[in-house]
Amino acid sequence: MAEAELIKQGIPYHDWQAKEGIPSLRGLDIPDMNTAELKFWDRMGGPGAFVDLGLGIGTEGGGWIVEIPAGKNLNPLRHMFDEGIYITEGRGATTIWREGGTKQMVEWQEGSMLAIPLNAWHQHFNTGTTPVRFYSMNTMGRTMNQYNSEAFCWDNSFDFVDRYAGQDDFFSGDGKLLSVPLEQYKVWRTNFIPDARNMQLYSWEARGAGGVNVQLEMTETVCPHISQFPVGTYKKAHVHNRQQSGFVNSQGGAKLLILGGEGFTLTWESGTQDIVMHPWKANSMVVAPSSHYHQHFNAGGSPARYLAAIQIGTRRNRNPGVKSTADLDEGAGGIQIEYRNENPEVHKIFESELNKRGVTCQMSDLSPFCTAG
Repeated sequence: MAEAELIKQGIPYHDWQAKEGIPSLRGLDIPDMNTAELKFWDRMGGPGAFVDLGLGIGTEGGGWIVEIPAGKNLNPLRHMFDEGIYITEGRGATTIWREGGTKQMVEWQEGSMLAIPLNAWHQHFNTGTTPVRFYSMNTMGRTMNQYNSEAFCWDNSFDFVDRYAGQDDFFSGDGKLLSVPLEQYKVWRTNFIPDARNMQLYSWEARGAGGVNVQLEMTETVCPHISQFPVGTYKKAHVHNRQQSGFVNSQGGAKLLILGGEGFTLTWESGTQDIVMHPWKANSMVVAPSSHYHQHFNAGGSPARYLAAIQIGTRRNRNPGVKSTADLDEGAGGIQIEYRNENPEVHKIFESELNKRGVTCQMSDLSPFCTAG
C-alpha cells in the first residue's frame, strides 16, 4: 500500500485574504473606522482593509472597510455572498443592475445603509469633495470556506431574478414593520435606510433599561439589528455560543459598529470574573468574543446606538415558533443575566465612569447595586 500523503490544512478564506494584499484589522476593537489603516485593493479599485476582530482569527471574518477618494469610483462587481454596507463618512451613490438590465441609482450619505441583492452588478461612486468610507458586513468568508472557489464567489453568472428583478421601488427606502410570534422585538423589512442613526426604533423591555431596537431584514438575507439605550443606563449582559465540546464560533463573535453616543462594553469569559473594558464612540467597532459575556454601557450625555452585524444571511433560517433565548434569564434557560444577578463590580465600574464625565446614573429602579439617589 502506498504511503498516505499528509493533508495540507488551511482555511480557504484566510488563504484568499493573503492573496488580496491588504491589511487585516485584528484584536477586539477598532477605535475609529474612519482612521483605520487601509491599502489600495486592486479588486475594489480603492483602499481597503479586512475586519477580522475576535479572539484568535475568526475563520469567516467580519467583512471589510473600503474608501472611495473624492470624485472617484470603485470597480463594478458582483458576488455570490450577502452584503450590507454602512456609510461611516462621506456621500455618494451606488448603481445596481442585473446582467443586461437597466441600472438603478441609490444616493446615500453618512449613516445610510444599503443591501446589495445577491450576485447583482453594482458600482459605488463618491459624489462629494471628501473621502467616502463604508463598512461591508458580508458572508464572503462563509461562502469561501464552503466552496473554496474564488471564481464561484466573484465570477458567477447566476441571476437571482426571483429576489431582484430591477423593481422601480426596490431601493425606495420604504419598508414594512413586522411582528414576530413569541418575541417583543420588531422587524423592519427594507433594502435601503437613508439614515440608520436616526431611524425609528421600538421597545424591547426584556433587554433592560428602556432600550429600543429593530431587527432588519434587507434583500431577504442581510439581517443585522440596531439597538439604542438612554443616558445613564446599560443593557443586561448575555452570552452567545458558549464554549462546549470544543465548539468555536467561526465568526469570532458579535461585531458592534457604534452609530452614536459614547460608552464602553465589558466582556468576560464564561466561568470567570476577569472583566475587560472596551471604550467606544461613534464609528468605533468592538467585538463581543464568542463564548464571552458582553454588556453595553452608555457613559455619555446622549443616547447610545449601535449596529450589531451578527445575523447576516440567517433570519429566514430561524425555526418558526421557537422563542429566542436572547432576552431570557439564564435561570429560565436563556442567555441573559438579570440586573439582580449580575456581578456587583459591573455596576461599580459603570458609576465610576459616569462620575468621570459628570453624568447621573439612572439605574436606581433597576439595579440593586445602584448608589444614585
